[in-house]
Amino acid sequence: MTKLLARLRVAAIGLGIFILAAPPLVLTAFRLLPLPPTPLMLMRAASGEGMDRRWVPLSAVSPRLRAAIVASEDNLFCAHRGFDLGSLQDAIEDWEAGRRTRGASTLSMQTAKNVFLWPGRSLLRKALEAYATVWLELLWPKPRIAEVYLNIAEWGPGIFGAEAAARRHFGTSAAKLTRRQAALLAAVLPNPRIWSPRDPTAYIADRARIIERRMDQIGPALLACVGGKP
Repeated sequence: MTKLLARLRVAAIGLGIFILAAPPLVLTAFRLLPLPPTPLMLMRAASGEGMDRRWVPLSAVSPRLRAAIVASEDNLFCAHRGFDLGSLQDAIEDWEAGRRTRGASTLSMQTAKNVFLWPGRSLLRKALEAYATVWLELLWPKPRIAEVYLNIAEWGPGIFGAEAAARRHFGTSAAKLTRRQAALLAAVLPNPRIWSPRDPTAYIADRARIIERRMDQIGPALLACVGGKP
């Protein structure tokens, strides 16, 4: 029993070291190169959904989509260092008051989650997400974070990244998306497996209109790091 406990302790320490070392090592290795399939992509493919992913550089994604993503998901993306402390405080206050919590996840946090982790809401997963986000912001510039996010985000069953989403939903390239198409793609991101940008519900159509208005309200400084424009 003593030997078994010792082995388990060594294994636990080894696993802990691996978990701590993985983010900086992976992020350094893929600072410039396209990423391999993410854990979520592999899970979806294993369930029979396939994997349509077409990596493109940030320059090949319409500036309208870049602006729409920032307007929809994280309008302080170019200003913060991975965490929106104001939104986090609001979420904590909602939780303490028993109210439904508002989203406080930044684009950096979502990218870290998509690169390294599995879907879920456990405290362990959130802690690992926060740890990976710190390294992400330290090792990657904002344009790289945006580029990776736009190439690995899920936009429907088996559809990953802006290029695959643009071609599957609108029959065009990510570079040629219109302002409305960009807003619709951003509008479905909270639940892309249920909502369709090609055949939007009234709710999604209205959400897209709100995103378009937000695109006009975001100043150039808050879009500078992604090269977005309304």
